[in-house]
Amino acid sequence: MNRMLISAAHKSSGKTMVSIGLCAALSARGHAVQPFKKGPDYIDPMWLSLAAGHPCRNLDLYLMERSEVVDTFVRHASEVNLVEGNKGLYDGLSLDGSNSNAALAKLLDLPVFLVIDARGMTRGIAPLILGYQAFDRDIRIAGVILNKLGGSRHESKLRQVIEHYTDVPVVGAIQYDERLSIVERHLGLMPSNESIAASAKVKLIGDAIAEQVDLDKLLALSRAEESPLPAQACIDPQSAARKVRIGIARDRAFGFYYADDLDALEAAGATLLTFDTLNDAHLPEVDALYIGGGFPEACAVELEANESLRGEIKQAIAAGMPVYAECGGMMYLSRSISYEGRAYEMVGAIPGDVAMHAKPVGRGYVHLRENAEHPWPRLTAPAKQIRAHEFHYSSLENLPPSSRFAYHVERGHGITGQCDGLILKNLLASYTHLRSIGDCSWTTRFVTFIREHVEHKQKLKLL
Repeated sequence: MNRMLISAAHKSSGKTMVSIGLCAALSARGHAVQPFKKGPDYIDPMWLSLAAGHPCRNLDLYLMERSEVVDTFVRHASEVNLVEGNKGLYDGLSLDGSNSNAALAKLLDLPVFLVIDARGMTRGIAPLILGYQAFDRDIRIAGVILNKLGGSRHESKLRQVIEHYTDVPVVGAIQYDERLSIVERHLGLMPSNESIAASAKVKLIGDAIAEQVDLDKLLALSRAEESPLPAQACIDPQSAARKVRIGIARDRAFGFYYADDLDALEAAGATLLTFDTLNDAHLPEVDALYIGGGFPEACAVELEANESLRGEIKQAIAAGMPVYAECGGMMYLSRSISYEGRAYEMVGAIPGDVAMHAKPVGRGYVHLRENAEHPWPRLTAPAKQIRAHEFHYSSLENLPPSSRFAYHVERGHGITGQCDGLILKNLLASYTHLRSIGDCSWTTRFVTFIREHVEHKQKLKLL
């Protein structure tokens, strides 16, 4: 097997483009490629999944226990395992680097391939590489991939410098080409589910990487033992429990879902049925809804135009259907979204309005404390603190003073700055994105809540 961490000296060096290209190029060669992404991210994993043909898995040293990170990596490991880092190699929240990319490389014994934005650099690239080697001798920088080069002469000079002053091999040299860039939005790259030409873009990047990166050298430098890490227990499916049907919004407006959480929902006894908020006139026959994050403001015209589906969702929530909505999903369920000078009518189940802002309202990790209002059953003792994350440039305004919330926000912003998790009948809606990890088993709790609701309805019918 092969395993590697694609990292960088700093953010915006091109590591995501390189990672997408490597997944596409290696897959095109016939290799089975499993992508992973460090940290809380939806957008990069969507591109990596498209390029590799396998769902990307997130590895987060801040939200996950070390054993969970190892378990996730081992459980999904394939022939070629590519982990894309976030920010720079040594960047992280902790001063000691315990949640940095380097810490992840140590934990999973990953050789590091450093993507370097080489614009304007010549001899200065040597002390950069040497410094990254010297900073932590336990990190193996297996190779560098030079990016955004100014031509063959620039490439030749850099190769000479690196070969003369360092022992790090140059694995690739990518010339600057604006065609390889992916349109960026305030949270990073534009999601692949929004781009009609996403597959063509992935192929273009993959072809460019195949031509300018020595894939054979990359594989030789990243080869590892077949099973170097102890495998942990997999998710145990609850096959004996009554199945419930959950409708999931998956389209250009909504696509922010963690693959592991979807697996956990199915393992808890859910059958997942997708629906398109832009084009479907009716909901599928389901017991509950899960509307994840995305950029509904970018599809506001089409969402507003689909009056039939909006009406069905509003009616279902009013009738008590269990619904879970995160961030963009919550925005969709509000009365309106104001964006670029116009207010767009949304579902209207939430008595509040969404306003978009030029700067982030909430961005980064959050710490929540669950309160007694939370509607889902507690299967174990409540977590002392729930760690999750939020990314939103919007605010939910004009809520009634009597609004009820499931969480007190100890770190982050949530809906009000102090509270998150709006409760309306059997709807739970928040700006926070949860992960079903540690003692935050939200997937099992949600499925149990749905099952109890279904069973209650059936008992009422018998009366």
